[in-house]
Amino acid sequence: MISLPDFPWDRLTTYKERAEAHPDGIADLSVGTPVDPVPLVAQKALAEAADSPGYPLTYGTPRLREAAAGWLARRHGVRVDAADILPTIGTKELVAWLPTLLGVRPGERVLFPELAYPTYDVGARLAGATPYATDGLLAVGPERVPLVWVNSPSNPTGRVLPAEHLRKVVSWARERGAVVASDECYLELGWEEQPISILHPDVCGGSHEGLLAVHSLSKRSNLAGYRAGFVAGDPALVRRLLEVRKHAGMIMPAPVQAAMAAVLDDDAHADEQRERYARRRAVLRPALERAGWRVEHSTAGLYLWATNDTGCWEQVEALAARGILVAPGDFYGEAGARHVRIAVTATDERVNAAVLRLQ
Repeated sequence: MISLPDFPWDRLTTYKERAEAHPDGIADLSVGTPVDPVPLVAQKALAEAADSPGYPLTYGTPRLREAAAGWLARRHGVRVDAADILPTIGTKELVAWLPTLLGVRPGERVLFPELAYPTYDVGARLAGATPYATDGLLAVGPERVPLVWVNSPSNPTGRVLPAEHLRKVVSWARERGAVVASDECYLELGWEEQPISILHPDVCGGSHEGLLAVHSLSKRSNLAGYRAGFVAGDPALVRRLLEVRKHAGMIMPAPVQAAMAAVLDDDAHADEQRERYARRRAVLRPALERAGWRVEHSTAGLYLWATNDTGCWEQVEALAARGILVAPGDFYGEAGARHVRIAVTATDERVNAAVLRLQ
């Protein structure tokens, strides 16, 4: 039996019930799930592709892969051949299964940040590997490490890793034959700082050897319900993932592939959604600061990483008493024990409700 941690969100149930008891209802700022409409361009493409009786392509349609390559070049300065792109059923499944798909062996260490999305840890465990949270690669020593995760902008902190830092990670990994997987789900949501892809030439020197970049359309295009993502990078690694995923039946539905291609070609809806998040962030952050919370990092992404210098669960309780639900920092590692993560993905009305309660 594989030993897995308890699902963290189950621990919030009591606090959610308390927040729901507020006379004006809950302002749920815990889970970063989209609440705004699916772009019409996606709905139209999905409907037009609805008559799809045959099996879809695991590799994705050429149209989808070309749209993804075009988006990377247009928005992020990254040149990737359309052949080196592979759609995934959302990105959480890829994060969870990547160590297994890459053949990471039991006992080997999978590295990820000290404050990190919990699924990096789970993915290592599913492969029988050893999860290892660290922000310092030198502490690993000379042992072979098969996989290193980086995440910029960070979930939960909103921290951006500069190109120089990412270059050092790439150099360290290449010296040891490690794969670097970069979770870039929030790449288009830079605020005070602009994130950069691990596939950008300023980071990788123009070679994608040993590198994989993971992208999601859940936040950019409100497609969390569509389960739309992709991975791009090293041609040999992408071919390996494709081979295994064919055998395992890990295939994105054809109508979703069509919708994904349509939104990747369209920047207008993404810019509109970005403005929504910017408005919510602009009112929520100062309200938290006036109420006694200090916001740290949070220069990109969809979360405010905040503390009032008490324990994270004390903060969750204090905010739940005001009808506001947030995520405790220790969901993301022991280093988060005195912080909370606050999402800006609620509706304007619910964010404004939270702002009034913080007064």
